[in-house]
Amino acid sequence: MASFAMIKELNEKKDKNGNGYLDLIVIGSDKKEYPAKIWRFDNNGQFESGDVVEIEYTLDNYKGKDQLTINTIRKAPDEMIKNFVPASEYDGKIIFSMLLEKVNNFKDSELKRIVNEIMLANREKLEVFPAAFRLHHAIVGGLMLHTASIVEMAEKTCTVYPNINRELLLSGAILHDVAKTFEMETSKTGLCKAYTVGGELIGHLVKGAMYIEETAKKLNIDSEKVILLEHMILSHHGIPEYGSPVRPMFLEAEILSSLDSLDATIFEINNATSKVDAGSFTDRQWALDNRKLFNHGLSSTEHKVNLGE
Repeated sequence: MASFAMIKELNEKKDKNGNGYLDLIVIGSDKKEYPAKIWRFDNNGQFESGDVVEIEYTLDNYKGKDQLTINTIRKAPDEMIKNFVPASEYDGKIIFSMLLEKVNNFKDSELKRIVNEIMLANREKLEVFPAAFRLHHAIVGGLMLHTASIVEMAEKTCTVYPNINRELLLSGAILHDVAKTFEMETSKTGLCKAYTVGGELIGHLVKGAMYIEETAKKLNIDSEKVILLEHMILSHHGIPEYGSPVRPMFLEAEILSSLDSLDATIFEINNATSKVDAGSFTDRQWALDNRKLFNHGLSSTEHKVNLGE
């Protein structure tokens, strides 16, 4: 069989006899991901992740799953990338502008200045970056989609619980993943291809808190709200096992952590169940406690964001 595909991941390996081969994850024309192998092949820099290729292959079954054995491979035109790259249905530039307008309407001048400064300093990457390497919102524009979803859920939560400090919660929501632009390196596809050295050694939670501290000093803001914001960033993964150095210790921090987890989980469940027919179970999802998920067919995977006041 022959088809076009995009290389999502590429690892050069050797078999037990010392022969080189490529271990791949490719995205097919059906937008599904497939493990693939090219046996007895020395890459020598010919192919890399993000390349769109034309392949001839056989479809095999390995341990109950489809796997491609690629027999021939050659590069396809770069302009075909857009046919394979998963992307947000919302324009990240539009979402960014809507979030910025929301911030500019804050009554708290200190929060307004800090959030505004950090957003504008990172604008170019924030508008297009994915939110993750492999997990939730690992799509072009995924960072703004994830942020906008949390902001909208935060707004609605504030209408149910009016004791919440709305502007503090929204500030944390908008900034919670801003340092993903520091943590990840993207390829020509716009997807994350690796973590940066700083991403591995520091991570986006700590770097995000550093952004807040540095920005507050630059703006001569010295108040407890700076510490509150830093805590929200540091604690938004909830528990040490997920990377947080401290657990949430006040209401807005707890809400942010919960909404972040909820949005990520909804995305993962929708993504997994959309790949199987109604009435069927998914494979075990390691990102969701290794659970199988059931597509009951009674709902869609539509994702709607409305950032209006």
